[in-house]
Amino acid sequence: MSLTHDDIVSLPKVLLHDHLDGGLRPSTLIELAAEIGHELPSTDPDELARIFVNNANSGDLVRYLEAFAHTTAVMQTEDNLRRVAREAVVDLAEDGVIYAELRYAPEQHVAGGLGLQQVVEAVQAGIQEGIGEAAEAGRVIRAGALLDAMRHLDRSEEIAALAIVNRDRCCVGFDIAGPELGFPASNHAAAFTAARAAHLPVTIHAGEADGADSVGEALFQGARRIGHGARIHEDIEGFGTEEPVLGLIARHALDQQIPLELCPTSNLHTAAATSIEDHPIHDLRDLGFAVTVNTDNRLVSGVSMSGEFGALVEAGWTKEDLLEATLSAAWGAFLPYEARGDLAELILEGYGVDL
Repeated sequence: MSLTHDDIVSLPKVLLHDHLDGGLRPSTLIELAAEIGHELPSTDPDELARIFVNNANSGDLVRYLEAFAHTTAVMQTEDNLRRVAREAVVDLAEDGVIYAELRYAPEQHVAGGLGLQQVVEAVQAGIQEGIGEAAEAGRVIRAGALLDAMRHLDRSEEIAALAIVNRDRCCVGFDIAGPELGFPASNHAAAFTAARAAHLPVTIHAGEADGADSVGEALFQGARRIGHGARIHEDIEGFGTEEPVLGLIARHALDQQIPLELCPTSNLHTAAATSIEDHPIHDLRDLGFAVTVNTDNRLVSGVSMSGEFGALVEAGWTKEDLLEATLSAAWGAFLPYEARGDLAELILEGYGVDL
């Protein structure tokens, strides 16, 4: 039985990889930019959204990154951060997401004079408001924050410490983001050591703009998940054939069931894949890897979780495939064991599986 758009929207979803500054509502960006006198490419919401998607799909990294200069420009006050976080949670809940980890880099939001802790508290307030607003609309969603350090800068130890201090309130884990190629995870070994010492979960962007060795280094630094990981297939000889041979990195990720936070459309935009049909996610799934489906940047790439699910269905995925990926995401969530079990039960119920 084919899945309709409404069917897909109604399915419970788990989102592990979503950047707060990449998912603003176009109308909100336009309103907030006008308040501070920041010039945008367009003040029409639909046109602005098209511009960002066209830039993302251009193959030009400078054009792709242009959107983030605009979004971060309006995310420099407590009120604006709170609003963006609240709307993100509400929008995700409307799309059937029942658990989300929203990631952001606090150091990107201090240009207006906020301290790092103020940034964290503002985002957390917005997340809680969004959960409450979704509940009023009859939708249940749980959400947490992942703190990113920018891998080409030097504040990772500070950001890891910030995540550790706030772990009981709102921060579920630590990540590094930004340019991958030329900025290896090992540059931030001290931050990862601190996170491990505090038993704080870590995910690391890897295998997107750099190859399988980058994934291996992320695993060496203690990553419990891999942000993207699409290029791990470069460590599999004969990938896509009937007799693939896994290298040490791919074997480790498969045997340990390290969740791969794959973002199908975004991976096309960053050249980690050539098309949805040829995306490594399909063969990685068939080999037994713990693949998960994510949005990355909803505004910038013009995507939603339901849209990504729909694209995979068009490429041949079944409802059972979506269920398996969603369960992998639930068990890979940075939540207590019991909470992950509860999440898995909600997913099975939403898919009509008898418990």
